[in-house]
Amino acid sequence: MSFYLLPNDLTSLQTAFASESIDKGVSVICYCAEWCDTCRQYLNDFRALAAQWPTHTFIWVDIEENPELLDEEDVENFPTVLIQDDSGNRFFGPLLPHIGHLETLLRKAPELPASQSGPGPVASLVNN
Repeated sequence: MSFYLLPNDLTSLQTAFASESIDKGVSVICYCAEWCDTCRQYLNDFRALAAQWPTHTFIWVDIEENPELLDEEDVENFPTVLIQDDSGNRFFGPLLPHIGHLETLLRKAPELPASQSGPGPVASLVNN
């Protein structure tokens, strides 16, 4: 399982992306804030979901600590999720804080059209 809690694991994530020791195929990024009660409750479910999808890289971003990982985007609702693969962004937007919604979205993500809207490639943003 690849799960990174930022900002705490930022150095580990940068090292992993730089060394290509993680599969960069699919990244699932959850943008939240430490002060948000909904986010704190969602974190455990997000981490558990990461264990069910061991080929994906799950990244939890505190947007107040790592705003650069949003690129030029803004987040107004929590949780906001980005699903990204080599083709681009498969999903970027807020979700209801029910992990089943994200799980369904992950199953459908390969069928969704890739978009260039939203944050740029996470590997590039992390290593800037």
